[in-house]
Amino acid sequence: MPSVVPDLSDDLCARLRDAFLTAGYTADGVVEVLGAQAHAALGRGEPEPARRASLDAGPVGTLIRLFLLGDVEPETAIHRALGPVGLDEAIAARIVTPDGRAGLDIRPYEANWWVVADLDADLRGGAVPADHVLGVGHASINLARATTRRPVGTLLDLGTGCGVQALHASTHASTITATDVSARALALARATFRLNELDVELARGEWFEPVQGRRFDQVVCNPPFVVGPARVDYTYRDSGLAGDGASAMIVRELPSYLNEGGVGQLLASWLHRRGEDWADRVRSWLPGGVDAWFVQRDIADPGLYVGTWLRDAGIDPRSAEGRTKANAWLDWFAANDVEGVGFGYVTLRRTDGDTEVVCEDLRHAYDDPLGPEAGRWLDNVAWLRDHDKELLATRFAVPPTVVLEEVSSPGEDGWAPVVRRLHRMDGPGWQHEVDEPTAKLLAGCQGALPLEDLIALLEYAYGEIDVDAALPVIRDLVLHGMLTPA
Repeated sequence: MPSVVPDLSDDLCARLRDAFLTAGYTADGVVEVLGAQAHAALGRGEPEPARRASLDAGPVGTLIRLFLLGDVEPETAIHRALGPVGLDEAIAARIVTPDGRAGLDIRPYEANWWVVADLDADLRGGAVPADHVLGVGHASINLARATTRRPVGTLLDLGTGCGVQALHASTHASTITATDVSARALALARATFRLNELDVELARGEWFEPVQGRRFDQVVCNPPFVVGPARVDYTYRDSGLAGDGASAMIVRELPSYLNEGGVGQLLASWLHRRGEDWADRVRSWLPGGVDAWFVQRDIADPGLYVGTWLRDAGIDPRSAEGRTKANAWLDWFAANDVEGVGFGYVTLRRTDGDTEVVCEDLRHAYDDPLGPEAGRWLDNVAWLRDHDKELLATRFAVPPTVVLEEVSSPGEDGWAPVVRRLHRMDGPGWQHEVDEPTAKLLAGCQGALPLEDLIALLEYAYGEIDVDAALPVIRDLVLHGMLTPA
């Protein structure tokens, strides 16, 4: 049964915003009160250092304990912290409960924004309801970091949830439309936007139904991408489509909602089935006229996958309910020859020219956000499309962020190279193994001579070079930003 949908009016959100600003309940204010160590501990799920640091912090300390720690706070302290918002009014709006607990998860985020969502399983002390609205989690943060932030006119946030992606979109999009199938999600997203004084068009409906016939410059989507049987236990994660059907459907349909040259970016999951290449699987989802970049960040075995998502919903895998759900899920995986579940990012661009489709693993750790790299990848694809027949006449340069690693082993004649590997030290840290002639060729790429002249010089030392075999390597290096037109 759906829960009661909260209604946080424009006026209430305006006064709540004033209360938060007056108390200093902002992203910067929370860090200032807690200090770096207690704030880091809170992020690890260790609340006690934050609780101790907040005790003498006045109203902001009350708000930290109330919303971030899930503590029971005295009525007088809550009344003082909420300022112009009366306690009875806050209870009626389900911001707090009659017994002095948080009724909603309202927390500072990033550039002094606030996000309104439902309490997670830990703070609510049990499993979440079916229409639970997820707050700021790893998936939403990862998608935000993987999204390009170039100025656009129109942007669609498909399946907005609590509105995190739309918040980020407000930094580079002129107009934003946010949709969701859940009335509760739209109500909390509306509160998020009101708190942050953002004008966002909201529409309710399944998938693309609310925006039929419209096109956008950019579409972002954090869909219910959990794979398994065709069911909906939780609207925030389950699509009702079997397997990876939700990801497939979005990839297939999203380009038709893009303007020419428009970009779509989403999180997605795909099955790794026995005897099937995952790259062939995701390529089969694509319509024509689309550049596509599939980046696989992780592969989970079925047992780990099921346990992770059970815990995410607040269900103990050791409980009777957990065992029943786990067995049904694992039976489905076994019946469909599923050996693993891939997870990653998809970038799509609508184009009327030749298309480029790349599927690659990126499972190592890196620090830089992927969004700028996605933009560069699209730029590099466009450059290669325009200059493919001119590569030999192009002057290239190796960026200063690219280094060559050589691994050698001892032999009768001294050290003998075993591996030569290019590393890009920024972005996602791409790596390419190269042979000696290619390494020498790249050493000469300093923007002075065209590629064909460098190849001719190398042929004096190594004999005839197979240019047809060398050009795909050059294209890959250009795509990964390890070789740039001078």
